[in-house]
Amino acid sequence: MTTTSSERRPRRDAVQNRAGILAAATETIAGDPRASVDAIARTAGLSRRALYGHFADRDALVRDLIAAGAQRFNAIAVRVQDSDARVALARLAAQLWAEAAHVQVIAAIALDDAHVQETADALAPLRRAVIEVVRRGQDDGTLRTDVAAPTLARLVEEAARTVIMRVDASSPEAQSLAVRSTLSIAGLSWRESVELLAAHPDLLAAPASAPTEDAD
Repeated sequence: MTTTSSERRPRRDAVQNRAGILAAATETIAGDPRASVDAIARTAGLSRRALYGHFADRDALVRDLIAAGAQRFNAIAVRVQDSDARVALARLAAQLWAEAAHVQVIAAIALDDAHVQETADALAPLRRAVIEVVRRGQDDGTLRTDVAAPTLARLVEEAARTVIMRVDASSPEAQSLAVRSTLSIAGLSWRESVELLAAHPDLLAAPASAPTEDAD
């Protein structure tokens, strides 16, 4: 028996409803990190029963939010191609912060102890990219070499995690602080970080949107 394309793929309205629920969850949880399924369903314009037709429970919904955010973060890692490891690391930090700042509460939930392991697994491509940047910087002497690359990359990650969870995203200095904290952990002095950002003012500019495909 031949399976048709329409049978293999979710119906368009089902995909749109699921995307609408995720958008509603992002909006609702940003306003109230403890928002209930009922509150999320109301924001999505759906009944509680309809929402449960897409997600088994609130945890399943949060896991999908984490996975969607991880995809966007991993895509940023692919786009950063600077040959200078210091610039690449700064650009990664700046663009990841810009992405996380829009949904800071969701990012904080993704990085809390209850979800940190699944978030780490989802962000495996990004983590590999950070390790590669660190290794390049260590090889050419621009980043500290007293710590092994995987460990240094992890320290960079932990510094970024702290900034996301503790710093108010609305602060005009938040993005710069995130970048400078990352560079400091990687071995640059505060003066070197300031000089690098002054020499590359585009690092703190709003990143261009990633191209999207028009899916049928």
